[in-house]
Amino acid sequence: MRKFLKRSMLTAVASFSLVFAAACGSDSSSAPVNDGGQGDTPEETEVNYAERPSTVVIGTASQGGTYFIYGGGLATLLEREFGITANVEVTGGPVHNMQLVDGKQQDIGMITLGPGYEGYYGTGDWTDGKQLTDIRVAFPMYTTPFHWWSLKSSGVETLEDMNGKRVGVGPSGGTSGTYLPLIHEALGLEVTSVQAGASDMTSQQMDGQLDVIGFAAGIPISAVSEVEAQRDLNFFGIGGEQRDLVIEKYPFFYPFTIPAGTYNQLDEDLETIAQFNFGIVHKEMDPEFVYEFVKAYHENQDLLKTTHSSAEEAVAEAILFNDSLPLHPGAIRYYEEIGIDLPEGVYPPEYK
Repeated sequence: MRKFLKRSMLTAVASFSLVFAAACGSDSSSAPVNDGGQGDTPEETEVNYAERPSTVVIGTASQGGTYFIYGGGLATLLEREFGITANVEVTGGPVHNMQLVDGKQQDIGMITLGPGYEGYYGTGDWTDGKQLTDIRVAFPMYTTPFHWWSLKSSGVETLEDMNGKRVGVGPSGGTSGTYLPLIHEALGLEVTSVQAGASDMTSQQMDGQLDVIGFAAGIPISAVSEVEAQRDLNFFGIGGEQRDLVIEKYPFFYPFTIPAGTYNQLDEDLETIAQFNFGIVHKEMDPEFVYEFVKAYHENQDLLKTTHSSAEEAVAEAILFNDSLPLHPGAIRYYEEIGIDLPEGVYPPEYK
C-alpha cells in the first residue's frame, strides 16, 4: 500500500468548521495524504463522455446515517439548480458505492478515503485485486469520526470492556462495517460483530440484542440522538497507544476529537480517529455538468448545512484532503478557476 503522509489542515478550512477548530488542540487538524509512490494507474487517456443527465441516482448508505440525510440535500440542490430529478438510494455505504459508480449503476456516490483508495488501487481485501479505476472524485464532504456507545446499564465503558460482547458495526459495505472489525482485530478484541444499518442497530441495542454499537458517520449521527433521548449512554473513542497502533496499520486514518456537546450526553471532548468523505462520479459523466454541479455545490453550502450540520466542512479547500485519487476534469476546472493549487496526483490520465 502507498505510504500516507500527514499535513496540517488548511487554515481556510478550519476557519469555516467548528469541528475542525475544536479538533486542532489534539492533532486532528492533520489529514491523510499520499506521497505518490506506488500503485498502478490506468493508461487509457480517451474518454467517451456521456450526455448531460436529466435524472441521477445518488448512492448513500443505511437510513439513520449521515450519508442518507446528506443525499437528500444533494437531491434538493440538483432539483432547484438544474431541474434534475435525483433518486436517493440506500446502499451498503462507501465500498458498495465505489462498486456501483465504477459499474455505472449509480451516478453520484459517497465514499470515505479508505475505501476510495483501496478500491481504486485494488489493495483492499474486498476488491479481490480488481481496481475500480473508472471513479473520479468530484467534491469534498466532511469528516467521519469513528466512535462507540453503549447503554449505561450495560456496564461497557471502554474498548477493553467490549471483549466477549455483541457489537454492532454497521452495514457490510460501509465504512463502519469494513473497518471496525479490522480495528477490533488490530487491538486484539474478541467481539461478535453484527452488521446492520444504523437504525436497525439502535433498535437492537434498545431491545438488549446488542451490547455496543460502533459507527462512523458525519456527526451528530441522528440515530444516536434518537437513542440518547430515551436511554442513558456511555460514549468512548480510541486514543493513546491504541490509536497509534491503528493509524500505523491503516494510515488513511488520522486523529480526531469529537467536541463535547456534539450529543446531549457527551460532556467531554472524545479522542478518536477519522477519515474524510468525498462525492464521486463515473469518469464518463459530462464534464460541463460536473463543473456546474461542483460550482453550485460550493456556492450553495448554506442549503447543505440546513440538511446536516456536517456540511459546515464542505468548503472548496477541503478537496485537498485527497491527493491520491483522480478528480473529474469538470471538478478540476472549477477548483483551478477559484485558485486552488491541486496536487499532481489528482489529475486523471484523460486530463488535457
